Amino acid sequence: MLIGAVADDITGATDLCLMLSRAGLRTVQRIGVPLPDTDFGDADAVVVALKSRSIPAPDAVAMSCNAAKALLAAGAEQLLFKYCSTFDSTDEGNIGPVAESLMALTGTDFTIACPSFPAARRTVYKGHLFVGDQLLSDSPLKDHPLNPMTDANLVRVLGRQTSLKVGLVDIGTVAQGTQAVRDAFAAEKAAGRPIAVVDTLRDDDLRTIGAACADMRLVTGGSGIALGLAENFVRAGRVSSRPADARMRAPSGRAVILAGSCSVATRGQIAAARAAGMATIELDIEAITEGTQTAAGIADWALSQDADAPILISSSADPETLADIQNALGRHQSGALVETTLADVARRLRDKGFTRFLIAGGETSGAVVAALDVVMLDIGPEIDPGVPWTRSIDGPDLALALKSGNFGTEDFFLKAWTLLQGETDHV
Repeated sequence: MLIGAVADDITGATDLCLMLSRAGLRTVQRIGVPLPDTDFGDADAVVVALKSRSIPAPDAVAMSCNAAKALLAAGAEQLLFKYCSTFDSTDEGNIGPVAESLMALTGTDFTIACPSFPAARRTVYKGHLFVGDQLLSDSPLKDHPLNPMTDANLVRVLGRQTSLKVGLVDIGTVAQGTQAVRDAFAAEKAAGRPIAVVDTLRDDDLRTIGAACADMRLVTGGSGIALGLAENFVRAGRVSSRPADARMRAPSGRAVILAGSCSVATRGQIAAARAAGMATIELDIEAITEGTQTAAGIADWALSQDADAPILISSSADPETLADIQNALGRHQSGALVETTLADVARRLRDKGFTRFLIAGGETSGAVVAALDVVMLDIGPEIDPGVPWTRSIDGPDLALALKSGNFGTEDFFLKAWTLLQGETDHV
């Protein structure tokens, strides 16, 4: 195994798998902490998908370190801690505590923090994270239901999460090339700053940074950093580049979208699907609490719809409605209610012949995949930057697209299905 990665949510893990697979590495995704003696076959890269982004920091640390130990025991040459390109976290963690613990586990005395993903318009300039043309703190992420991001200065944000001092390697240094970045890393380490945020504006910057990290035991960042890390092994002749799949064979069966994210992007995708005539039902949190809307009832509605067309089950609310729900039930309680309901619906639909699932939202994806008894995934074609189709390797035979709430174009829910083909279809 060349790269072993620990990802703090399932959609981010899938995004990372896509980056590694596209670079030529044989990549699989493992759901949940693997046992210490897990056999990953001949995979060049293994990405362990955890649900650790929004849990208490000590639990996230324990879960992440156990996953890392399994990857290292399987021979991983380089460890990557993957988190969201928008650095979703609070002042208590979990990025800082997990990174610091993994540094101790691997004996690493210097690492980087590089969440940038320019293809999805997440960039870092002078240590400040931008979402498109907006500072993170001015973007819709300031209203994130679990981890509202109100400070764009990542040096400051990460500094509040860890006991270690945090430095910065700015874009002027990155523009000078790989050796300049390596020299900057050495200078930050010598100055007593064992973690450095690294500016990134373009994919070429990620390649430069990745090359500078070739000998680094532990790297932390978003999926974008994998672009440079994977290319190190390609240059060394350890793997060969291969063309990306244009379509993926999928098991025959019905199709459903389960949208639990309340992001601006997901709400736009829901609106586009409705406008195109897709059959849609919304979760009513108050009705679920009162027991007048149930998972069984939602599943019965789904089964009554046209079997030849995808259907949409949505819990996505606008910020004002979401705030009212959270005030009434609590932030984590309301989110858990949505996740458990959609997970229960997914299980019921799987048992009734649904085999193609498109899931929007990191927390929702984690809950649904667990309910579907999926443990390992093979990576298929890219729908939009950061979002591929996948197919389960063991357990029930399912096609899954796991989308971060903020990812994807407006027509994502409509176009995704064109990349699937039946088992007997010609390519």
